[in-house]
Amino acid sequence: MNKEFKFNQSFQIESGRELESLTIAYSDYNETNAQKVIWVCHALSGNSEVMEWWSGLFGEGKMFDPSEYRIICANVIGSCYGSSSPKDFERPVDFPILTIKDIVKAHALLADELGLEKIDVLIGASLGGQQALEWSILQPNRFDKLILIATNAFHSPYARAFNEVQRLALQADSTYGQKGGGYSGLKAARAIAMLSYRSYEDFSLKQSESENRSDDFKAASYVRYQGEKFVSRFDPHSYFILTKAMDSHDILRNRNGNYDEVLKTISATTLVIGIDSDFLFPLSEQRLLADSIPKATLGIIESPFGHDSFLIDYEKLDKLISDFLKRDAELLNQHNNLNTNYKIEQQK
Repeated sequence: MNKEFKFNQSFQIESGRELESLTIAYSDYNETNAQKVIWVCHALSGNSEVMEWWSGLFGEGKMFDPSEYRIICANVIGSCYGSSSPKDFERPVDFPILTIKDIVKAHALLADELGLEKIDVLIGASLGGQQALEWSILQPNRFDKLILIATNAFHSPYARAFNEVQRLALQADSTYGQKGGGYSGLKAARAIAMLSYRSYEDFSLKQSESENRSDDFKAASYVRYQGEKFVSRFDPHSYFILTKAMDSHDILRNRNGNYDEVLKTISATTLVIGIDSDFLFPLSEQRLLADSIPKATLGIIESPFGHDSFLIDYEKLDKLISDFLKRDAELLNQHNNLNTNYKIEQQK
């Protein structure tokens, strides 16, 4: 499943700098027999192995079964899972700052290489949703259906501030900038990030104390553990680059018109999914998308888990997406009367 695409030409990015060449690591499941194609855009720390990190939706017998779909997921450039990244540089900090549009243009090169003039479903959550949105604007005729989960038209000042705090933690590590360095800073950065990925209710449910402690609290242990686990699989300099890319996200940059006008250029039939406890990507951001994309439906997942609900509440996500793909508007609207812990707020 793991493959590699080499683009042996210079690749110009939005900043004006160039990468001499590109490597894109990707997975391509059932490339010969499937009737439909789905392209998955992964989130910040994801990789191309979508069957592993999104196993609630992808796999045999799941919503997106490789017996029915050709499933493609490409590791974003700047990441540390096989695509061009800071690890390729003697001084990792010399790797150029990327934007979401740069990442999407690299995806488009791979799609061209694979001969995919038309993609049936484009899906992404969080930073993955930012990629999917940008791509659907850059190449609106390429996609039939678009699924945007816990994402936005521009990265908010609040979310950018959260990312900057994480980068400050990275740079406070004296070894950051050196090849093989920065891991203590990455541990702290990831611990900070967990506060934005979950919610007050989630921490109250899972990290409350059963006895009256004065120290060594579960919540503290949890974020330390998340930081320690993360440094075993991710690269500090990639983390810096990808948080910067996320901050760059704004579909108005170098385009004419306002958000409503730019979003109206999307031609794909679209499902926008928001999470009621997500304060990093609040529902107002998904409502903006659904209000302006011409053929859009807004579905809301009610969950205590915050932004990470798209990786946890599979049953709710599965049902929303399944009904959307069936294109049964009556069934979608019935969910307001069912005990499903999600609802359809808007149907166009």
